[in-house]
Amino acid sequence: MERMALTKRAQRKALLLTLSSAAVAATLAAPAQATAGQHASPTLAWKPCAADSAGSTGAGMECATLPVPLDYRKPTGPHISIAVSRLRSDRPTARRGTLLVIPGGPGGSGNGKLAIVGEGLRKETRGAYDIVSLDPRGVGDSTRADCKLGEDDLDVAHLRPWPGPDGDISDSVKRARRMAESCTRNGGELIRSFSTANEVRDIDRFRQALGEEKLSAWGTSYGTYVGAVYAQKYPERTDRWVLDSSGDPDPSRAERGWLANMSGAADDRFPDFAKWAADPRRDKKHRVAERPEDVRPLFLSLAAKLDRVPDRSADGKPQLTGNQLRATMQQALYSDTSFDRLAALIVSARDAGDKPVPFEPARATSSEAAVSIGVICNDVRWTGSIPDYARDVKADRARHPLTAGMPVGVMPCAFWPYDPADKPARITSDGPKNVLMVQYLRDPATPHRGALKMREAFGDRARMVSVNAGGHGVYLGSGDLVDSGDKRANACADRAVTTFLTTGHRPASDALCTAAGMETK
Repeated sequence: MERMALTKRAQRKALLLTLSSAAVAATLAAPAQATAGQHASPTLAWKPCAADSAGSTGAGMECATLPVPLDYRKPTGPHISIAVSRLRSDRPTARRGTLLVIPGGPGGSGNGKLAIVGEGLRKETRGAYDIVSLDPRGVGDSTRADCKLGEDDLDVAHLRPWPGPDGDISDSVKRARRMAESCTRNGGELIRSFSTANEVRDIDRFRQALGEEKLSAWGTSYGTYVGAVYAQKYPERTDRWVLDSSGDPDPSRAERGWLANMSGAADDRFPDFAKWAADPRRDKKHRVAERPEDVRPLFLSLAAKLDRVPDRSADGKPQLTGNQLRATMQQALYSDTSFDRLAALIVSARDAGDKPVPFEPARATSSEAAVSIGVICNDVRWTGSIPDYARDVKADRARHPLTAGMPVGVMPCAFWPYDPADKPARITSDGPKNVLMVQYLRDPATPHRGALKMREAFGDRARMVSVNAGGHGVYLGSGDLVDSGDKRANACADRAVTTFLTTGHRPASDALCTAAGMETK
């Protein structure tokens, strides 16, 4: 759901040890296991966080390691490590509890996100919380797995199943099969443990280690699903629960349905880019067309033309293809601040004529790919019928040409050999009335109509504040917006979330934030 994290830090929005089953047992049969069978809460040894690879970390952040069972059905078996972090309240007398930041993904780093947003969040909530997060199993400094995918498979335009020209899925089928086989061969028992259910269990073990009876939370993107499942499984352990940019939680829609929703979501969001890219104030490097209505047909024709271009030139250098352009577009729609890069790429390709356009593909790391594949394939059973995928791609391309059938394409999950260890949770209205949802009307990853399904599932447990703007990730997200009206609408939602976290007060009914303020329904 959340934009794939990339290897270059500047390209990250919020932002390798290979473990077989035997390696997990050998490496992790550490003293932490001695207490595992006694059901004692682990002790966290907090210390200042080390600087990351870019030489920076969140000021004042502390880090620790949390041991958790590899398999919760075998609590005395092998354990793995979860990297956790916290930023303590700077106003101890105002502190009322602990707020968990739940990262998106699957594959997002909570510790990395806390390093970016922690200080602003602590200031926004006026020291009401110790703010904590974690790197889910397989992510960041937690125990990692490696599918040993080739560099070409780590290209984000290949990790997701963009079809070939005219919707041909044969290359996607070969790649998905190869990736599934590589993950199951190299990932061992660890990759089988990557799932929403286990992240929820790890969070509750973290809660116990913190000594907290309840947690408050702010989950974003895929993190909203993790948060929703936690609230369903442990309702009595939730305090104030914020879900930001939610998907449809229906078990029949989980994972594959979320990806499929991105087709219509791109259609919802693209007009925002078209308006920006046709603005007369743009310079010639960024003005795609004279009128907003001309941007979409230009993009589609250019992508179709680039479909004839091979991934690499005769001298082996990567070049822009139709799918690389589409993948760049799909990622750029997450934030207004990425519009300039997309527009510049379109203009460059348009003006190049028949000349190739050099292009360096964005790539995920091995661990990011392993977690993303592991979670979406372990959570639910995907169909293995290739004719069904071919039919769905053909129909989706016709309805939503911007995404060319990718959202319903063949993932490695079609060849995944394992059945889900847990049934997908069904979110219900049973539980405390302590959930606040926030959602952009034009979200390119988790469309508003999907969030309405989450709202419906929670019933009176939730209130929802919609925002008349586009992008992905609402709370404290004004930096991703460029239009002043959108920023005002976002500020309205920020106030609603901050008020809820600091006072417990939610809007009396669902509401809409616009540039003029909040309108209740």
